[in-house]
Amino acid sequence: MVDLSVKIGDLTFQNPIQPASGAFSWEYNEVIDLNRLGALVAKTICREPRMGNPTPRMAETEAGIIQSIGLPGKGIDYFLENIVPEYAKFKPPLVVSVSSESIEDFAALARELSVPNVDVIECNISCPTRNTTGGNFALQEEHTKEVMSAIREATDKPVWAKLSPNAGDLTSIALAAEEAGADALVIANTFLSLKIRTDNFRPALGNKFGGMVSPALKPIVLRMVYQVAKEVKIPVVGVGGVTKAEDVVEYMLAGAHAVGIGYAGFRNPTALTTIIDDLEAWCDERGIEKVTDLIGAVKDDDMEMDPLIAASHGV
Repeated sequence: MVDLSVKIGDLTFQNPIQPASGAFSWEYNEVIDLNRLGALVAKTICREPRMGNPTPRMAETEAGIIQSIGLPGKGIDYFLENIVPEYAKFKPPLVVSVSSESIEDFAALARELSVPNVDVIECNISCPTRNTTGGNFALQEEHTKEVMSAIREATDKPVWAKLSPNAGDLTSIALAAEEAGADALVIANTFLSLKIRTDNFRPALGNKFGGMVSPALKPIVLRMVYQVAKEVKIPVVGVGGVTKAEDVVEYMLAGAHAVGIGYAGFRNPTALTTIIDDLEAWCDERGIEKVTDLIGAVKDDDMEMDPLIAASHGV
């Protein structure tokens, strides 16, 4: 029998499969057995109730979806009182994703979420439809370090930094988050995108820009995970384009400890448990007894150093 368990910090997850925040709800228990997942990841919450972005909020493309939902929700008080108890009915650790427009409120949210039944705080410092002074702190090293340091001081819970693929130098941002006390990195949020309607010449989304989610983005995020995992000492969770077990294997070979599944789960919630079954079968067929043996096991020692990594070393 294959051991699918992985450790991220001091927490053990029964397998490396977890939903991506924003593409999951405890109500999925009506469709799949949530107790089979590695973790439960709640949709990003904010302090106050939010209506979300103007409609339309989603636009189809040939290769995926551009979405600009805008983090709608009922606020942290409602979440703590009504949603956390629902998640507590299930066994996997609960990862709560939070977002704010200020460093002070980010820290306050982390403090208020330091309660039983919340196992990890995912710091969504990279929402693509927020700007650098309004919630998207992960575009600059200085902002990343400031917000993650404040969050680290505010809670003893494990904190994961969710980073942006839109940053110019993601490795430097990742190192800044690690230095500030992040226990793990989630790579990556969605890609800032635009679609224009040809019938009326207007942007297809009410918020103009949105975040692209697509299986086609996996090779790009995979490259990011590979480069970051080479440089940091903390675990990485790869998020982007996972639709099958082989995608999980690729991310782990690149250095990820776990993966988040968004697009595939949004299309079909049963994809989450199907991928768990298929990952176990894939390992079993190849005589791999522990899935952790895949982490960072890509065979590339005989290849030249990646140019971006070389540049970061001053080579």
